[in-house]
Amino acid sequence: MNEWYQNLNKPSWAPQESVFGAVWSILYPIIFVVNAYVVYLLAQGKIGLIIAVPFWLNLFFNLLFTPVQFGLKNNALAFVVILLVLITIVWAMIAIWPYAKIVTFAFVPYFIWVSIATALQLSIALKN
Repeated sequence: MNEWYQNLNKPSWAPQESVFGAVWSILYPIIFVVNAYVVYLLAQGKIGLIIAVPFWLNLFFNLLFTPVQFGLKNNALAFVVILLVLITIVWAMIAIWPYAKIVTFAFVPYFIWVSIATALQLSIALKN
């Protein structure tokens, strides 16, 4: 985390900065495996492209968050981006449920963490 983030006014319940790296080091492999499985299902013709779209939008928004938050240092826009990450997680979980319930279950930790991150980002945006 950079000095700019350290100096932001954050809520008392904000996780320690060291927690972010630890959590993402667990979540990124899950996200990778899930997306690889979605591509596999798509290639096998077991799901349609419309089922894969929310997963790919989620990757896009996930990758967009860091440059917006730490590059642009725009807390309000970062909130919009993390909200889109959360929305696409829910959309993806619902879309894949009839075809691969395991994918929905695999995304539960990601959903929980991004829910916390969304609330945190909203708080940061409002406090700063």
